Amino acid sequence: MDSKLYKRALNLAYFTIIYNITEGMLSIFAGFLASNISLIGFGLDSAVESFSAFIVVWRFKKHGKISEYEEERIEKQALKYIGYTFLILGIYILYESLQKLYTAEISDPSLFGIIITIASIIIMPSIFYMKYKTGKALNSRSLIADSKQTLACVFLSVALLFGLLLNYIYGLWQADPLIGILIAIYLFREGYEILSEK
Repeated sequence: MDSKLYKRALNLAYFTIIYNITEGMLSIFAGFLASNISLIGFGLDSAVESFSAFIVVWRFKKHGKISEYEEERIEKQALKYIGYTFLILGIYILYESLQKLYTAEISDPSLFGIIITIASIIIMPSIFYMKYKTGKALNSRSLIADSKQTLACVFLSVALLFGLLLNYIYGLWQADPLIGILIAIYLFREGYEILSEK
């Protein structure tokens, strides 16, 4: 049973990497087209989530090849790296959002961005649930933390969609950087909680 769970954890990580690299490139492209920091931040979050999934692959590829003590040490390392990915992304999004508010940089409406975020809202919740359930079954804090990265992607998608729709329908450009600030706060909180775990 454990071997099936470890295989599932790896498969979920591989899927996350492939999906998020694709989503990230499309989001960054759409963000540059529309000068939209939230879309670019969302694309970078996809890159960070892919990195988080790479850490999970690194962690679970070693299962059965090393001692339990080494495995626990790697689990703690993986958890720490994932926590740092939250903080790094939060800093970037906060900086860009504040700069955009200060300079009143207006982003163009982006139908392409709206389509990308809707796809993420449809796909990511089930991936989060499978990762979280598998992490609980394996008692793996790093996989549970990685599932929180996926959940962050869901929250980012909903917040981003809200901001994109406000800009697309009503021309409220301020929604983009303000939602970026909210996203950064969420990322800081999650990163701090993960790094505070012993």
